[in-house]
Amino acid sequence: MVTAAIVKELREKTGAGMMDCKKVLTETDGDMEKAIELLRERGIAKAAKKSDRIAAEGVVAAYVSEDAKIGSIVEVNSETDFVGKNEDFRAFVADIAEQIAKENPTTVEELLSEKSIKETSKTVQEVLTEKIATIGENITIRRFERFSSNGLVEKYIHGDGKIGVLVELENGSAELAKDICMQIAAAKPEYLDRESVPQERVEKEMEILKVQAMNEGKPAEIAEKMVQGRIGKFYAEICLVEQDFVKDPDMKISKLVESKGAKIVRFARFEKGEGIEKKEENFAQEVMNQLK
Repeated sequence: MVTAAIVKELREKTGAGMMDCKKVLTETDGDMEKAIELLRERGIAKAAKKSDRIAAEGVVAAYVSEDAKIGSIVEVNSETDFVGKNEDFRAFVADIAEQIAKENPTTVEELLSEKSIKETSKTVQEVLTEKIATIGENITIRRFERFSSNGLVEKYIHGDGKIGVLVELENGSAELAKDICMQIAAAKPEYLDRESVPQERVEKEMEILKVQAMNEGKPAEIAEKMVQGRIGKFYAEICLVEQDFVKDPDMKISKLVESKGAKIVRFARFEKGEGIEKKEENFAQEVMNQLK
């Protein structure tokens, strides 16, 4: 019997994915050594050795159905920018974006366990493992979002995959949706509107603003009034609908959307590698270490 514990042990020994480990253990009736051998034969253990390398490059890709009702955005990371420009790698990422839109997985783990829509005899994990072995770098599917709408879904990719945006509108046009996508790419909003901002984030900002005002020598009651005035600027920076439209700074996004009789439902903005701690390479030190 293949237990969760033995699957975990094999994964820790080889670095291979959970589904791959479970599969080979089932095939070998739980024989650990034979399972490891099978993983090596299939190139999975070889690929797994690369899994501890930091993958912070890569590409962001998006997919929207022909009727603009379903869309997806995904970030797939590689170790180097060179691989991020590789056509085979980019085709794989485009396939993943389409897979997400059509199959609707809820997590990366669920996505990896699905049958590939492009190579139906393999799982997405198996296709990914082959890419790692072929390309020779660690590749990770980091995150994704999927929108299904009765209105309109639009996508925008900037900088050859450096930034990707997905937007859902009600009663909007493709032209407006594209403008909103470009706004999000350029102005980097964190939330849709004031109601979307977590209360603790607002309270923390107000606390900071109050301390700033009091440090300017203002008494507490005056500082409180200054906070109310300054918090608007905070919202204007992080809330999409309160931002100035990049194409016309005299108009707020809320007014732009209202003038078109539309409504922004939600958005997702992915920037390649954001939040990943990159390893700083010191070539001179690396050479010195090898000479010692």
